[in-house]
Amino acid sequence: MHKPKILTRADVGALIAAGDTIVINEGMVLRLNAWLDHHPGGRLVIQHMVGRDATDEISIYHSSKVIRTMNSYRIGRIAENWVNFTPPIRGGLFAQDEKNGPADISKDPISIHAEQLSQFFSTVTPTLDLKLEDDSICTESTTVPEPPSNMDNTDLVKQALEHDLDQYPSLDALTQRAIVEKYRALHQKIKAEGYYDCQYRQYAKEMGRYLCIFAAFFVALKYEWFITSAALLGLFWHQIMFTAHDAGHQGITHNFVIDTLIGMFVADFCCGLSIGWWKSSHNEHDPDLQNAPLFATSPSYLASFHSSYYNFTFLWDKAAEYAIPYQRYTYYPVMGIARFNLYILSWCHLLSRRSTTLGSSKWTRPTEICFMSVYWFLFGYCLVWRSIPTWPLRIIFILVSHIITMPLHVQITLSHWAMSTSDLGESESFPQHQLRTTMDVECPAWLDFIHGGLQFQAVHHLFPCVPRHNLRRLQQLVIGFCNETGIKYKRLGFVDGNKDVLGKLGEVAAQLDLMIKCQKHMAETGESGLH
Repeated sequence: MHKPKILTRADVGALIAAGDTIVINEGMVLRLNAWLDHHPGGRLVIQHMVGRDATDEISIYHSSKVIRTMNSYRIGRIAENWVNFTPPIRGGLFAQDEKNGPADISKDPISIHAEQLSQFFSTVTPTLDLKLEDDSICTESTTVPEPPSNMDNTDLVKQALEHDLDQYPSLDALTQRAIVEKYRALHQKIKAEGYYDCQYRQYAKEMGRYLCIFAAFFVALKYEWFITSAALLGLFWHQIMFTAHDAGHQGITHNFVIDTLIGMFVADFCCGLSIGWWKSSHNEHDPDLQNAPLFATSPSYLASFHSSYYNFTFLWDKAAEYAIPYQRYTYYPVMGIARFNLYILSWCHLLSRRSTTLGSSKWTRPTEICFMSVYWFLFGYCLVWRSIPTWPLRIIFILVSHIITMPLHVQITLSHWAMSTSDLGESESFPQHQLRTTMDVECPAWLDFIHGGLQFQAVHHLFPCVPRHNLRRLQQLVIGFCNETGIKYKRLGFVDGNKDVLGKLGEVAAQLDLMIKCQKHMAETGESGLH
């Protein structure tokens, strides 16, 4: 058998510089150029792995059969422990130099990250001093930029980074490698002990609950109890989307075609939401935490920034400057109507190139468009237009049915918005990153039907294809893993989680208010106001 060619980090960097899509898996170098447009999960998830060791991500998201097919994309292997590049889509530079290869290949990643942070913090001015005396306004030592779109948030971002570096295990190679080894051993244990086995009897119970709710909705509609029927329809949507989530992760039958069809029926046909958009967004959930101009969950969003997920630059403007200070008060109202935004995002996804795939999954896009079109015919025309007699009742029906789904939106944001959004660079291992940026919502087992099992978001992000009915049991193993590795595992009750999110939104809003006052003070007086 032909022995794979050994490739150095410089060799891999040169391939990326030439435009190749290179990913490392189990020590093998994969060239995925031909797979980009065929990947059922979309191009973005691969592009965010270019130049990185994606062994853990590939292992937890794919079946053994799929992983074996990746052998056809191998072009070589690495001979040493891999040092991650920053993917080009996230700003990694691979300018080709004929003599030395890519410019940054000789540097240790931690050193590179430290240099980048140092340069970033030292070159961006002005620097804010956040200490206040009495009612005086703190300002910076250089001329204030104009307008607020250039507001300086670097001190705040640096503080968040330093907090995470202090609270979590070191990013040095030995520490992170030890965490990865323990995580992979845990994964093997989970597979061996049957955690991936689906509990179909649980789905039988849930199907009974779904049908009862849907039948009650029809009865209420027949007797023209429109508000009651709207509430029941919203509850039906809320409950059934848990199954769509499982299907999106192929956690029901573990068969791509069957689970995709289940997901389309539930999400697209019954709820009007694109399961394809959900997959794309969920697989890249970290870049998709940007909610400008309505919300800023981190000081890093108190300025213009580029989203690698949306491939769009969010400009800090007057709308953000006005909305962010009130975000802790607008949080629940926006969550109440968040479903309308999901409709828009779903159609934007399906009508964009991002949803286009080739090969065995090329049928998914037209099927989704068909299913979602039928949903709008049934919901928009048959139900709202034909079954409800007056415009006031129609509007109330739509609002009530959609607001009822708010707890699901709140629950998901609790698990993410209360946690760190800091980027610690390419040296951080997959399990540490997931536990640092996600928390679990604690509740008694009898309330699982309300949360759908998705309150275990941290556990779920570590092992996304484990059926949600097994997550409560799996949580105990994750607790043991965290105790062994020293990674914090955050768990809060639903009420405390809400307090945490509201507190964070208020804190970021206060930081913005302080920055604006600093600028206004400087613009009006020309004085620093430092004491």
